[in-house]
Amino acid sequence: MIGWYVHHHGWGHVTRMQAIRRHLDEEVTVFSSLPAPEDLDDRTTWVRLPADADPVVGSDGVRREAHELGDVTAGGALHWAPIGHPGHQERLAIIADWIARTPVSAFVIDVSVEVTAFVRLMGVPTVVFAQPGDRIDSPHLLGYDVADRIVAPWAPGTIHVEVLQGHLDRVRHVGAISRYDGRDRDRGHDHDVRRVLFLSRTLDPPQLAETVDLLTAQGWVVETAGARADDRVDDVWPMLCRATVVVSAAGQNGVADLAAVGARAVVLSQDRPFGEQEHTAHVLQSGGYAWTGPAESTPSQVVGLVERAADSTPDWTGWGVAGAAARAAGAIREVAS
Repeated sequence: MIGWYVHHHGWGHVTRMQAIRRHLDEEVTVFSSLPAPEDLDDRTTWVRLPADADPVVGSDGVRREAHELGDVTAGGALHWAPIGHPGHQERLAIIADWIARTPVSAFVIDVSVEVTAFVRLMGVPTVVFAQPGDRIDSPHLLGYDVADRIVAPWAPGTIHVEVLQGHLDRVRHVGAISRYDGRDRDRGHDHDVRRVLFLSRTLDPPQLAETVDLLTAQGWVVETAGARADDRVDDVWPMLCRATVVVSAAGQNGVADLAAVGARAVVLSQDRPFGEQEHTAHVLQSGGYAWTGPAESTPSQVVGLVERAADSTPDWTGWGVAGAAARAAGAIREVAS
């Protein structure tokens, strides 16, 4: 049995788990604060964890935020361990109880330093996912130090993360993991129509509205998927295939999907902890994979980037999407076997 912790921020960690899950024969139990996806594999059990950051009403009747309960970082050694938070305590108790009752061959963590350390303290081998950015803080060092394998979801020679250099014997560079790896490209669309797809939250609503107006005035057909509050699309592959240019954030899953379809792309890095997206965007620009800019780019700047991208011919093979999910599964089996 393989355990798997899925972080609750966004849907990217769930998507990555499902892409890799297809290549694992073992039973998997997933732990997450997120609800189970509707298309969950029938060999996978989903355990819903309580939230660990909600406000708490104390015995004095006062409602306090989690960070008001005490030092949430244990003096800087951890990222999030709120003092006396019932949800935080219960979620760890659920994981501990499951481990005590289950023959666990490996536990995959994507991502949490605290869960990594906790599971390893219980004597279970761990597989953790690395992330781009400047992750030289004590918690990240702890997580990588105790991990049995570290899956770097990018190709060798692309993204450089300094903190991993001391753990190279345990690092597996598997390439960018996309749910669309191996899917045939849909070619049934009009190539004479210039289409731009805004994929995920890249611009705030006023910026997006003005950018759409400018592009429309220049003859572009604009589509969105996850760029607004009401436009979530479960399967964006057909939209990716028919887009002349895709505008995306620099998150790992979004960029992997760009690589899977071979998109002409504009990547607008969002403000994330540890400079994750800025780091990725720099590599994309310097490697000729995409045109890039910051999230605060003006509408006219975004339009200019879209026009430049439309004339580009990027080669995404170096991003390592082909077979990446299977290679990640192989890294997990190294520990679970």
